[in-house]
Amino acid sequence: MKKFLVTNKCGNARIGALGTLHGEIKTPFFMPVATKGSVKLLSNEEVESTSTQCLISNAFILSLRPGLETIKMHGGLHGFMNWERGLFTDSGGFQVLSPNFCEKLSDKGVLFKNPFDGKKSLFTPAESTRIQNVLGSDVAMCLDDVPQANSTPERLKESVERTTLWAKECLRAHQNKKQLLFGICQGGVNEKLRGKSAREINGIGFDGVAIGGLSIGESKDKMFEAVEIALKEIPENTPRYLMGVGSAQELVRAVALGVDIFDSCFPTRTARHEMAFSMEKNINIESLKYRNDTTPIDRDCKCFVCRTHSRSYIHHLVKTKEENGLKYLSYHNLFFTQNLMERIRLEIKEGSFSEKKFTE
Repeated sequence: MKKFLVTNKCGNARIGALGTLHGEIKTPFFMPVATKGSVKLLSNEEVESTSTQCLISNAFILSLRPGLETIKMHGGLHGFMNWERGLFTDSGGFQVLSPNFCEKLSDKGVLFKNPFDGKKSLFTPAESTRIQNVLGSDVAMCLDDVPQANSTPERLKESVERTTLWAKECLRAHQNKKQLLFGICQGGVNEKLRGKSAREINGIGFDGVAIGGLSIGESKDKMFEAVEIALKEIPENTPRYLMGVGSAQELVRAVALGVDIFDSCFPTRTARHEMAFSMEKNINIESLKYRNDTTPIDRDCKCFVCRTHSRSYIHHLVKTKEENGLKYLSYHNLFFTQNLMERIRLEIKEGSFSEKKFTE
């Protein structure tokens, strides 16, 4: 099949399929974050049972530990993880540019300090691409220069220019022809720079274009204004990926604008803060009012947690620091998110999708 195909539209929202080495992924889809090769607190079997089609791992972190040689012994990252569904790898640009890692930033790359052994190394776009080629993910992401939220126009301009420069170097270094390569646009919430970056990245000729550097502190309205600007520069026959977004309201709104792919640790991270997703409102299960509540977390949810356990029981586990409490919440939140994506895909196919239907 084609690498990407749109099959139905409802307004700007669309469904389709992304063809990868490990199968066809129905779009729009949400990827749980498996930074080190695992979704926190959940087994692969549990993740699969939530109808998760694809995961995203961090190439930079994995190259440090366990290291590429260990992963190569398993035939690549899929074999190492024993995961046979779709798999993206993030370049690690967001992490490598954090103050904990970054020693110096230049057009050549990032001079970073290895947190495990203290050694300094230059992390270049070519090296980032080589690492992902070896990992053998279905989709590799270009190394990009991620500016902090509320950066100055000068810093945003520098980020856009460097991101384009690095994107071209990543494409030149990309040798694994079985692996798709996505570029990433930057520009913060600056209209001119966001449009310029999306236009330049799209023009390079990647298999998909991601919208990066958002959901890091800016207002939601500003974020979605930036998303709309970027989408105008990304053709309909190109997969569009909004990075770092995972709340139900944000997913629905972004799909309505025409986004196809998402990733976020939000469902599982929220669970680890004792919060459970619900169609009515998120539930702080640690609250005393749930001590004797015999109803499920969400009456409409079909996950095994909601089918077999009460709010009272999960509350008890959380209050007594039993690890299964956070595990059950993680499973529920991920199942809830994937069920939402399935419902969205179905309603787009039927022509009944409406953002208001999900948010009212």
